[in-house]
Amino acid sequence: MKKITLLLCMGALALTLAGCGDDKDESSGGSSTAESSTAEESSAESSSPAEDESTSESVPEEGGSDAAQGWSEEMEGLKAAVIEAVGQDGYWPDMAMDAEMAETFYGLKADMYEDYLAERPMISNNVDELIIVRAREDKVDEVEAALNAYREANVNDTMQYPMNLGKVQASQVEKSGQYVIFVQLGGYAIDSENEEEVIRLCQEANQKAVEAIKNKLGE
Repeated sequence: MKKITLLLCMGALALTLAGCGDDKDESSGGSSTAESSTAEESSAESSSPAEDESTSESVPEEGGSDAAQGWSEEMEGLKAAVIEAVGQDGYWPDMAMDAEMAETFYGLKADMYEDYLAERPMISNNVDELIIVRAREDKVDEVEAALNAYREANVNDTMQYPMNLGKVQASQVEKSGQYVIFVQLGGYAIDSENEEEVIRLCQEANQKAVEAIKNKLGE
């Protein structure tokens, strides 16, 4: 009888242990699945920023205007010759005009020239300008006409600052081979209270600039 009771107890104990083992396995399996899911989510989150960075990385635009990239070596050389002729203090233009602005302000379309330089002051009450255009061979007269039209519009502009009237009157357009030049320089010449003297000083500065450009071109 004791043996039967002992065997029954051992059987009951074995069943109990087997049940606990199953519960533990299920619990362990659930935990493992949860951990695996969490690890996958963490991996996805950690890789996401890298993917975002690679896809959002900016790509430099191709091309661009001459003004955005800097003037050509030839145009920089011509500008340097002008500055040497009129003096650093006498050259006030400091804002490059890109191709779109050159067309808007001066009527210079991209198909009219091979190369150009156009600069004016950032400050609106200054009017000093230098424009040098190497026109296409069949567009020289067209470029000259566009710059003359721009000059005439400035001369006839009644909204000009009084101090700039003499400087605008003294401006000139010059053609030299394929090159068309517009100069409206003079710097501190406007400090003179005599308008005739302002015009004379500005004309001298403009002529120096034109001669410096021609000399640089070997003419």
